Amino acid sequence: MNGPGRGTPPRRLVVLRHAKSAWPDGVPDHERPLAPRGLRDAPAAGRALAEAGCVPDLALCSTAVRARGTWELAAAEWDTPPPVRFDPRLYGAVARELLEVVHETPAEVGTLLLVGHNPGLEELVLDLAGDGPGEALAEVRLKFPTSAIAVLAWYGPGWRSLAPGTALLTSMTVPRGRKPREG
Repeated sequence: MNGPGRGTPPRRLVVLRHAKSAWPDGVPDHERPLAPRGLRDAPAAGRALAEAGCVPDLALCSTAVRARGTWELAAAEWDTPPPVRFDPRLYGAVARELLEVVHETPAEVGTLLLVGHNPGLEELVLDLAGDGPGEALAEVRLKFPTSAIAVLAWYGPGWRSLAPGTALLTSMTVPRGRKPREG
């Protein structure tokens, strides 16, 4: 990770894979909704981000229905949700394309949330992470499941300076919501 600069806090890129989606017959991939498990896990992701102090300053979200639903349910868990930009370029993007979108982030944004899809998100996390504590990198290499959250920290004057190998993967979690109790 780049060294600290003049006492400035590190920037954080929070990567959230959309929650579990349904596969209804005849529904195009872009329009697939969240499955019941996704409807439980997306709010759990929002709570996990709040508890970790990772509520973003700005969110970038894929236009796919399942990503938008994940964003809406996660953000509903925060007192003051940040602005969100729904960007069609995030749907189906590979790591290089995702990084190009991240590079457009205004310099005043300290924590950025990226809500999207695999395999692009997993590739992005692995490309950017020069290092990580414990088993976090190994976990991402093994699997970056639905609702997974990876937090990358790095120092830089602006988002354009984020490059492969320059960030530290500080955490990787997979929040799960609870099933409702039956009668």
